Amino acid sequence: MDWDDIRFFLSVARAGQFSSAAVRMGVDMATIARRINSLEKSLKVRLFDRLRTGCVLTQAGERFLPTAEALESQLLQAQGEISGSDVEVSGTVRIASPDGFGTLFLCSRVGTLKAKFPSLTIQLVPITRALSLSKREADLAVTVDRPSEGRLVARKLVDYSLHLYASTGYISAHGVPGSLEELSRHCLVTYVPDLIFDDQLRFMPEIFGPMFSRLECSTAVGQLEAVRSGAGIGILHDYAAYQDSRLEIVLPEVRFDRTYWIVTHADLQGLARVRAAVDHLVLQVKENKHIFKRQ
Repeated sequence: MDWDDIRFFLSVARAGQFSSAAVRMGVDMATIARRINSLEKSLKVRLFDRLRTGCVLTQAGERFLPTAEALESQLLQAQGEISGSDVEVSGTVRIASPDGFGTLFLCSRVGTLKAKFPSLTIQLVPITRALSLSKREADLAVTVDRPSEGRLVARKLVDYSLHLYASTGYISAHGVPGSLEELSRHCLVTYVPDLIFDDQLRFMPEIFGPMFSRLECSTAVGQLEAVRSGAGIGILHDYAAYQDSRLEIVLPEVRFDRTYWIVTHADLQGLARVRAAVDHLVLQVKENKHIFKRQ
C-alpha cells in the first residue's frame, strides 16, 4: 500500500469530488483516478461510488477513512518533531480568517512573514461556515468563536470592539441619531442576514425588522466602504475605522465586544510552517493591540 495513494484518498474523501481534490493536490483528474484505482486494487475493495454530482464513500471507504486519518496524524506528528530543528521554513501554509481581520488587518502585515521565509507559500482565504480544520481545509484559522469540538487547539488572540459609525458627509446631510430608537430614521449598513456564518456576528438582530431601512453587504470590507461613501450608518471594526478622518462614531455608548481566537488542528501545530505563521500572527496583534479596542 502506497502512502501517496492514501493522501489522494483523503483528499477526495474530504472534497467529495475528484475535480476539487485534483485542484487541491495540484494534479489533473487522471492522476487522481489512477491513485484511487491503485489503492482500491491494493485493498481489493471499491472505496467510492462515483455519482454525477460527485462521489461518496462506500461502506468499505467509510471503514478505511479512520485508519487513513490515523496514519496521516502519525506522519504529521513525526514531521513536526523532525522539522522542529529545521533551519528553513518551507511549504504552504493556508490561513483562514473572517474577511474583516484578513483584509483590514492581516493582508498588510503578512509580507514580513514571506520576506523572512522566502520558501514559504502563504495562502489567505476567507473563513466560511463550511470550512473545516478537521478536513485540512486550512492549516490555521482565526475565528470569532472558540471551537468546542474536534481535535483542535485554540488560544485567545485578542479582544476587539466595534461601534456604530457614519461618514462626516452622511452626518452633515442626515444628522446624528440621539438614541437606538432613532436609528429607524436612518439607512443602516449591515450584513446579509442569511449569510452570517457565526452568531457572534449578529450584533443587532432587531435592525433586520421591517421598520428599518438597510443596505446589506456580505463582507465587512463592503460595509466599511459603503459607510465611508455616506450610504448610511454601520457597525464597523474599531481597528479598521479608528484612524479614518472621514468616519465618526455615533451613539458612542453602544459598543460591541468580541474576541478573535487562533485555532489549529492538533496534528498540525508542530509543523514548522504552521508554528511560523502562528507566531507571526500573535506578534503582529501584540504590536498593534492598542487599535483593537476603543472605549
